[in-house]
Amino acid sequence: MPTTGPASPSETGVDELLVGFTRVLRAAGLPVTSDRTVAFLTAAAEVGADSRRGVYWAGRATLCGEPDHLGVYARAFESWFGGLRADPGIPVPRRRQVVVDAALGEPPAGAASGEQHAEPVRALASATEVLRHRDLAELSAADRAELAAMFTALRVRLPLRSSARRRPARRGQVDGRATMRDQLRRAGEPGRIAYRRRAQRPRRVVLLLDVSGSMSPYADALLRLAQVLTRRDPRRVEVFTMGTRLTRVSPALRQRDPDAALRAAGEQIADWSGGTRLGEVLRAFADRWGQRGSARGAVVVVCSDGWERGDPRLLAEQVARLRRLAHRLVWVNPHRGKAGYLPVQAGVAAALPHVDDFLAGHSLATFEDLVEVIARA
Repeated sequence: MPTTGPASPSETGVDELLVGFTRVLRAAGLPVTSDRTVAFLTAAAEVGADSRRGVYWAGRATLCGEPDHLGVYARAFESWFGGLRADPGIPVPRRRQVVVDAALGEPPAGAASGEQHAEPVRALASATEVLRHRDLAELSAADRAELAAMFTALRVRLPLRSSARRRPARRGQVDGRATMRDQLRRAGEPGRIAYRRRAQRPRRVVLLLDVSGSMSPYADALLRLAQVLTRRDPRRVEVFTMGTRLTRVSPALRQRDPDAALRAAGEQIADWSGGTRLGEVLRAFADRWGQRGSARGAVVVVCSDGWERGDPRLLAEQVARLRRLAHRLVWVNPHRGKAGYLPVQAGVAAALPHVDDFLAGHSLATFEDLVEVIARA
Protein backbone atom coordinates (compact mmCIF):
# COMPACT_ATOMS: atom_id res chain seq x y z
CA MET A 1 0.00 0.00 0.00
CA PRO A 2 1.17 3.61 -0.39
CA THR A 3 3.20 4.86 2.53
CA THR A 4 1.58 8.30 2.64
CA GLY A 5 -1.64 9.15 4.45
CA PRO A 6 -3.20 7.47 7.49
CA ALA A 7 -1.97 4.12 8.74
CA SER A 8 -3.13 1.09 6.85
CA PRO A 9 -5.36 -1.55 8.50
CA SER A 10 -3.77 -3.89 10.97
CA GLU A 11 -2.60 -7.27 9.87
CA THR A 12 -5.00 -8.79 12.37
CA GLY A 13 -7.97 -7.21 10.58
CA VAL A 14 -6.82 -8.48 7.20
CA ASP A 15 -6.27 -11.97 8.63
CA GLU A 16 -9.80 -11.96 10.05
CA LEU A 17 -11.11 -10.98 6.62
CA LEU A 18 -9.25 -13.84 4.92
CA VAL A 19 -10.12 -16.39 7.60
CA GLY A 20 -13.76 -15.37 7.31
CA PHE A 21 -13.57 -16.12 3.60
CA THR A 22 -12.30 -19.65 4.34
CA ARG A 23 -15.26 -20.22 6.65
CA VAL A 24 -17.61 -19.16 3.87
CA LEU A 25 -15.99 -21.75 1.60
CA ARG A 26 -16.32 -24.42 4.30
CA ALA A 27 -20.00 -23.60 4.69
CA ALA A 28 -20.38 -23.90 0.90
CA GLY A 29 -19.10 -27.48 1.06
CA LEU A 30 -15.41 -27.16 0.27
CA PRO A 31 -13.07 -29.23 2.50
CA VAL A 32 -11.13 -26.24 3.85
CA THR A 33 -9.00 -27.64 6.65
CA SER A 34 -6.87 -25.68 9.08
CA ASP A 35 -3.74 -26.63 7.11
CA ARG A 36 -5.21 -25.18 3.92
CA THR A 37 -6.23 -22.04 5.79
CA VAL A 38 -2.67 -21.53 7.02
CA ALA A 39 -1.35 -22.15 3.51
CA PHE A 40 -3.80 -19.59 2.11
CA LEU A 41 -2.76 -16.92 4.64
CA THR A 42 0.91 -17.59 3.87
CA ALA A 43 0.35 -17.39 0.13
CA ALA A 44 -1.71 -14.20 0.46
CA ALA A 45 1.07 -12.62 2.49
CA GLU A 46 3.60 -13.55 -0.20
CA VAL A 47 1.63 -12.09 -3.10
CA GLY A 48 0.33 -9.16 -1.06
CA ALA A 49 -3.05 -9.03 0.68
CA ASP A 50 -3.75 -5.68 -1.03
CA SER A 51 -3.93 -7.32 -4.47
CA ARG A 52 -7.31 -8.69 -5.48
CA ARG A 53 -5.82 -10.78 -8.24
CA GLY A 54 -3.09 -12.11 -5.97
CA VAL A 55 -5.53 -13.06 -3.21
CA TYR A 56 -7.78 -14.77 -5.75
CA TRP A 57 -5.01 -16.96 -7.13
CA ALA A 58 -3.52 -17.61 -3.69
CA GLY A 59 -6.87 -18.97 -2.53
CA ARG A 60 -7.50 -20.91 -5.71
CA ALA A 61 -4.11 -22.62 -5.45
CA THR A 62 -4.41 -23.53 -1.75
CA LEU A 63 -8.13 -23.94 -1.03
CA CYS A 64 -9.36 -25.82 -4.13
CA GLY A 65 -8.50 -29.51 -4.29
CA GLU A 66 -10.62 -30.61 -7.27
CA PRO A 67 -11.88 -29.07 -10.54
CA ASP A 68 -15.43 -29.14 -9.15
CA HIS A 69 -14.35 -26.70 -6.43
CA LEU A 70 -13.43 -23.91 -8.85
CA GLY A 71 -16.97 -22.74 -9.59
CA VAL A 72 -17.94 -22.69 -5.92
CA TYR A 73 -14.74 -20.85 -5.09
CA ALA A 74 -15.31 -18.19 -7.76
CA ARG A 75 -18.86 -17.49 -6.60
CA ALA A 76 -17.83 -17.33 -2.94
CA PHE A 77 -14.96 -14.97 -3.75
CA GLU A 78 -17.28 -12.66 -5.66
CA SER A 79 -19.86 -12.68 -2.86
CA TRP A 80 -17.43 -12.23 0.04
CA PHE A 81 -15.36 -9.43 -1.48
CA GLY A 82 -18.19 -7.03 -2.15
CA GLY A 83 -19.50 -8.11 -5.53
CA LEU A 84 -16.24 -7.60 -7.40
CA ARG A 85 -15.92 -10.06 -10.24
CA ALA A 86 -13.51 -12.85 -9.44
CA ASP A 87 -12.71 -13.56 -13.07
CA PRO A 88 -8.90 -13.69 -13.21
CA GLY A 89 -9.01 -12.72 -16.88
CA ILE A 90 -9.81 -9.08 -16.03
CA PRO A 91 -6.61 -7.15 -16.72
CA VAL A 92 -5.12 -5.48 -13.67
CA PRO A 93 -2.60 -2.66 -14.39
CA ARG A 94 0.77 -3.18 -12.73
CA ARG A 95 0.58 0.04 -10.70
CA ARG A 96 -3.04 -0.47 -9.78
CA GLN A 97 -3.55 -0.61 -6.01
CA VAL A 98 -6.29 -2.41 -4.16
CA VAL A 99 -7.00 -1.04 -0.69
CA VAL A 100 -9.04 -2.36 2.17
CA ASP A 101 -12.52 -1.06 2.84
CA ALA A 102 -13.35 1.19 5.77
CA ALA A 103 -14.91 -1.79 7.51
CA LEU A 104 -11.38 -2.78 8.46
CA GLY A 105 -9.78 0.65 8.46
CA GLU A 106 -9.59 3.91 6.53
CA PRO A 107 -7.94 3.66 3.11
CA PRO A 108 -4.66 5.48 2.71
CA ALA A 109 -4.97 9.09 1.61
CA GLY A 110 -2.62 8.46 -1.31
CA ALA A 111 -5.06 5.95 -2.71
CA ALA A 112 -7.53 8.70 -3.52
CA SER A 113 -5.08 11.26 -4.82
CA GLY A 114 -2.03 9.45 -6.20
CA GLU A 115 -3.75 6.29 -7.44
CA GLN A 116 -6.82 7.06 -9.52
CA HIS A 117 -7.58 3.42 -10.29
CA ALA A 118 -7.78 2.15 -6.72
CA GLU A 119 -10.54 -0.38 -6.08
CA PRO A 120 -11.65 -1.11 -2.51
CA VAL A 121 -12.04 -4.71 -1.42
CA ARG A 122 -15.20 -4.73 0.67
CA ALA A 123 -16.14 -7.51 3.04
CA LEU A 124 -19.91 -7.30 3.03
CA ALA A 125 -20.63 -9.72 5.84
CA SER A 126 -24.32 -10.43 6.36
CA ALA A 127 -26.10 -10.08 9.67
CA THR A 128 -26.04 -13.86 9.99
CA GLU A 129 -22.27 -13.94 9.49
CA VAL A 130 -21.81 -11.23 12.12
CA LEU A 131 -23.99 -13.15 14.56
CA ARG A 132 -21.85 -16.28 14.07
CA HIS A 133 -18.82 -14.47 15.46
CA ARG A 134 -20.47 -12.61 18.34
CA ASP A 135 -19.86 -13.57 21.93
CA LEU A 136 -22.78 -15.59 23.27
CA ALA A 137 -22.65 -13.77 26.61
CA GLU A 138 -23.42 -10.45 24.86
CA LEU A 139 -26.45 -11.56 22.84
CA SER A 140 -29.95 -10.26 23.37
CA ALA A 141 -33.00 -12.51 23.63
CA ALA A 142 -33.83 -11.91 19.95
CA ASP A 143 -30.27 -12.75 18.91
CA ARG A 144 -30.35 -15.94 20.97
CA ALA A 145 -33.58 -17.00 19.27
CA GLU A 146 -32.03 -16.44 15.84
CA LEU A 147 -28.88 -18.26 16.87
CA ALA A 148 -30.92 -21.23 18.08
CA ALA A 149 -32.30 -21.63 14.57
CA MET A 150 -28.75 -21.50 13.15
CA PHE A 151 -27.69 -24.46 15.31
CA THR A 152 -29.97 -26.74 13.28
CA ALA A 153 -27.89 -25.97 10.16
CA LEU A 154 -24.64 -27.21 11.71
CA ARG A 155 -23.03 -30.01 9.73
CA VAL A 156 -21.61 -32.48 12.21
CA ARG A 157 -19.58 -35.63 11.55
CA LEU A 158 -18.51 -38.13 14.15
CA PRO A 159 -14.89 -39.34 14.15
CA LEU A 160 -14.20 -42.76 12.67
CA ARG A 161 -12.14 -45.66 13.94
CA SER A 162 -10.99 -48.90 12.37
CA SER A 163 -13.21 -51.90 12.95
CA ALA A 164 -12.10 -55.51 13.41
CA ARG A 165 -14.26 -56.50 10.47
CA ARG A 166 -13.04 -56.21 6.90
CA ARG A 167 -14.98 -55.30 3.78
CA PRO A 168 -14.35 -55.58 0.03
CA ALA A 169 -12.25 -52.78 -1.43
CA ARG A 170 -10.52 -51.81 -4.66
CA ARG A 171 -7.12 -51.98 -3.02
CA GLY A 172 -5.59 -53.15 0.20
CA GLN A 173 -4.96 -56.66 1.46
CA VAL A 174 -5.51 -59.53 -0.98
CA ASP A 175 -8.66 -61.48 -0.10
CA GLY A 176 -7.52 -65.02 -0.85
CA ARG A 177 -10.86 -66.71 -0.18
CA ALA A 178 -12.87 -64.38 -2.34
CA THR A 179 -10.29 -64.63 -5.13
CA MET A 180 -10.33 -68.43 -4.99
CA ARG A 181 -14.13 -68.62 -4.99
CA ASP A 182 -14.23 -66.38 -8.07
CA GLN A 183 -11.73 -68.61 -9.90
CA LEU A 184 -13.72 -71.74 -9.01
CA ARG A 185 -16.81 -70.15 -10.51
CA ARG A 186 -14.73 -69.56 -13.65
CA ALA A 187 -13.65 -73.23 -13.74
CA GLY A 188 -10.08 -72.31 -12.88
CA GLU A 189 -9.73 -69.48 -15.40
CA PRO A 190 -7.79 -66.46 -14.04
CA GLY A 191 -9.98 -63.58 -12.97
CA ARG A 192 -9.85 -60.42 -10.93
CA ILE A 193 -8.00 -60.38 -7.63
CA ALA A 194 -10.24 -59.48 -4.71
CA TYR A 195 -9.05 -57.07 -2.03
CA ARG A 196 -10.33 -56.16 1.39
CA ARG A 197 -9.52 -53.70 4.13
CA ARG A 198 -10.69 -52.83 7.61
CA ALA A 199 -14.11 -51.25 7.83
CA GLN A 200 -14.66 -48.01 9.72
CA ARG A 201 -17.27 -47.20 12.30
CA PRO A 202 -18.08 -44.04 14.27
CA ARG A 203 -16.06 -43.42 17.42
CA ARG A 204 -17.82 -42.55 20.66
CA VAL A 205 -18.00 -38.90 21.71
CA VAL A 206 -18.47 -37.80 25.33
CA LEU A 207 -19.38 -34.21 26.22
CA LEU A 208 -18.86 -32.89 29.76
CA LEU A 209 -20.58 -29.50 30.04
CA ASP A 210 -19.97 -27.09 32.91
CA VAL A 211 -23.31 -25.52 33.98
CA SER A 212 -22.02 -23.58 36.99
CA GLY A 213 -22.74 -19.90 37.60
CA SER A 214 -19.69 -18.64 35.71
CA MET A 215 -20.71 -20.70 32.65
CA SER A 216 -24.41 -19.86 32.68
CA PRO A 217 -24.21 -17.40 29.70
CA TYR A 218 -22.87 -20.24 27.54
CA ALA A 219 -24.68 -23.26 29.00
CA ASP A 220 -27.75 -22.98 26.77
CA ALA A 221 -25.66 -22.85 23.58
CA LEU A 222 -23.50 -25.76 24.75
CA LEU A 223 -26.58 -27.88 25.34
CA ARG A 224 -27.88 -27.01 21.87
CA LEU A 225 -24.59 -28.09 20.38
CA ALA A 226 -24.75 -31.31 22.40
CA GLN A 227 -28.29 -31.92 21.14
CA VAL A 228 -27.14 -31.59 17.51
CA LEU A 229 -24.33 -34.10 18.10
CA THR A 230 -26.62 -36.47 19.99
CA ARG A 231 -29.19 -36.45 17.20
CA ARG A 232 -26.42 -37.33 14.74
CA ASP A 233 -25.84 -40.70 16.45
CA PRO A 234 -27.73 -41.22 19.72
CA ARG A 235 -25.98 -44.53 20.43
CA ARG A 236 -22.43 -43.16 20.33
CA VAL A 237 -22.77 -39.70 21.91
CA GLU A 238 -23.03 -39.25 25.67
CA VAL A 239 -23.64 -35.90 27.36
CA PHE A 240 -23.10 -35.04 31.04
CA THR A 241 -23.40 -31.76 32.92
CA MET A 242 -20.98 -30.74 35.65
CA GLY A 243 -21.44 -28.42 38.60
CA THR A 244 -21.52 -29.66 42.16
CA ARG A 245 -22.59 -33.08 40.82
CA LEU A 246 -22.57 -35.16 37.64
CA THR A 247 -25.82 -35.47 35.66
CA ARG A 248 -26.37 -37.61 32.56
CA VAL A 249 -28.68 -35.81 30.12
CA SER A 250 -28.13 -37.92 26.99
CA PRO A 251 -31.65 -39.48 26.95
CA ALA A 252 -33.28 -36.06 27.22
CA LEU A 253 -31.23 -34.63 24.34
CA ARG A 254 -32.23 -37.44 21.98
CA GLN A 255 -35.56 -35.76 21.31
CA ARG A 256 -35.98 -34.33 17.82
CA ASP A 257 -37.28 -30.92 18.94
CA PRO A 258 -34.31 -28.89 20.31
CA ASP A 259 -36.43 -26.75 22.64
CA ALA A 260 -38.22 -29.77 24.09
CA ALA A 261 -34.88 -31.54 24.52
CA LEU A 262 -33.40 -28.58 26.40
CA ARG A 263 -36.44 -28.33 28.65
CA ALA A 264 -36.22 -32.02 29.48
CA ALA A 265 -32.51 -31.70 30.20
CA GLY A 266 -33.07 -28.62 32.37
CA GLU A 267 -35.54 -30.53 34.52
CA GLN A 268 -32.85 -33.09 35.31
CA ILE A 269 -30.07 -30.60 36.17
CA ALA A 270 -30.38 -29.80 39.86
CA ASP A 271 -27.17 -27.75 40.15
CA TRP A 272 -27.75 -25.25 37.33
CA SER A 273 -25.86 -21.96 37.95
CA GLY A 274 -24.38 -23.31 41.16
CA GLY A 275 -20.82 -23.92 42.26
CA THR A 276 -18.05 -25.94 40.62
CA ARG A 277 -16.19 -29.01 41.83
CA LEU A 278 -14.54 -30.15 38.63
CA GLY A 279 -12.06 -32.52 40.26
CA GLU A 280 -14.71 -34.41 42.24
CA VAL A 281 -17.11 -34.53 39.29
CA LEU A 282 -14.47 -35.85 36.89
CA ARG A 283 -13.51 -38.48 39.45
CA ALA A 284 -17.15 -39.56 39.70
CA PHE A 285 -17.37 -39.74 35.92
CA ALA A 286 -14.17 -41.79 35.59
CA ASP A 287 -15.24 -44.18 38.38
CA ARG A 288 -18.74 -44.82 37.07
CA TRP A 289 -18.55 -44.22 33.31
CA GLY A 290 -14.92 -44.04 32.26
CA GLN A 291 -13.73 -47.43 33.49
CA ARG A 292 -16.90 -49.11 32.26
CA GLY A 293 -16.30 -48.08 28.66
CA SER A 294 -18.07 -44.79 27.86
CA ALA A 295 -14.83 -42.81 27.81
CA ARG A 296 -12.45 -45.61 26.84
CA GLY A 297 -11.26 -44.93 23.30
CA ALA A 298 -13.69 -42.01 22.91
CA VAL A 299 -13.24 -38.34 22.07
CA VAL A 300 -13.89 -36.58 25.39
CA VAL A 301 -14.77 -32.87 25.26
CA VAL A 302 -14.72 -30.86 28.49
CA CYS A 303 -16.47 -27.49 28.19
CA SER A 304 -15.54 -25.33 31.19
CA ASP A 305 -13.90 -22.03 32.09
CA GLY A 306 -11.75 -23.83 34.67
CA TRP A 307 -12.95 -22.07 37.82
CA GLU A 308 -12.38 -24.71 40.49
CA ARG A 309 -13.44 -24.43 44.14
CA GLY A 310 -11.75 -27.68 45.11
CA ASP A 311 -8.16 -28.81 45.06
CA PRO A 312 -6.49 -28.17 41.66
CA ARG A 313 -4.21 -31.15 42.26
CA LEU A 314 -7.23 -33.45 42.31
CA LEU A 315 -8.39 -31.90 39.03
CA ALA A 316 -4.99 -32.45 37.42
CA GLU A 317 -4.96 -36.06 38.60
CA GLN A 318 -8.43 -36.79 37.19
CA VAL A 319 -7.75 -35.03 33.86
CA ALA A 320 -4.58 -37.11 33.46
CA ARG A 321 -6.58 -40.23 34.28
CA LEU A 322 -9.23 -39.28 31.76
CA ARG A 323 -6.56 -38.66 29.13
CA ARG A 324 -5.26 -42.21 29.58
CA LEU A 325 -8.74 -43.62 29.04
CA ALA A 326 -9.77 -41.45 26.07
CA HIS A 327 -8.58 -41.48 22.49
CA ARG A 328 -8.39 -37.67 22.52
CA LEU A 329 -9.15 -35.07 25.18
CA VAL A 330 -10.40 -31.63 24.12
CA TRP A 331 -10.89 -28.70 26.52
CA VAL A 332 -13.19 -25.87 25.41
CA ASN A 333 -13.00 -22.56 27.28
CA PRO A 334 -15.30 -19.66 26.30
CA HIS A 335 -12.64 -17.14 27.38
CA ARG A 336 -9.96 -18.74 25.20
CA GLY A 337 -10.89 -16.67 22.14
CA LYS A 338 -11.05 -13.29 23.87
CA ALA A 339 -8.31 -10.71 23.55
CA GLY A 340 -5.85 -10.67 26.43
CA TYR A 341 -6.88 -14.01 27.88
CA LEU A 342 -4.23 -15.98 29.75
CA PRO A 343 -4.79 -19.50 31.19
CA VAL A 344 -3.89 -18.50 34.72
CA GLN A 345 -6.91 -19.96 36.54
CA ALA A 346 -5.87 -22.75 38.87
CA GLY A 347 -8.18 -25.27 37.21
CA VAL A 348 -7.09 -24.50 33.64
CA ALA A 349 -3.41 -24.38 34.58
CA ALA A 350 -3.71 -27.79 36.25
CA ALA A 351 -5.55 -29.40 33.32
CA LEU A 352 -3.66 -27.97 30.32
CA PRO A 353 -0.60 -30.28 30.51
CA HIS A 354 -2.89 -33.29 29.96
CA VAL A 355 -5.12 -31.82 27.20
CA ASP A 356 -4.69 -32.57 23.49
CA ASP A 357 -6.60 -29.51 22.20
CA PHE A 358 -7.39 -26.24 23.98
CA LEU A 359 -10.09 -24.41 22.01
CA ALA A 360 -12.26 -21.33 22.27
CA GLY A 361 -16.01 -21.73 22.75
CA HIS A 362 -17.67 -18.32 22.91
CA SER A 363 -19.46 -18.13 19.53
CA LEU A 364 -21.12 -20.25 16.88
CA ALA A 365 -18.02 -19.93 14.68
CA THR A 366 -15.85 -21.45 17.42
CA PHE A 367 -18.39 -24.26 17.82
CA GLU A 368 -17.99 -25.00 14.11
CA ASP A 369 -14.24 -25.25 14.66
CA LEU A 370 -14.88 -27.61 17.58
CA VAL A 371 -17.05 -29.82 15.38
CA GLU A 372 -14.21 -30.04 12.86
CA VAL A 373 -11.71 -30.99 15.57
CA ILE A 374 -14.04 -33.73 16.80
CA ALA A 375 -14.57 -35.07 13.28
CA ARG A 376 -10.80 -35.25 12.61
CA ALA A 377 -9.91 -36.85 15.95
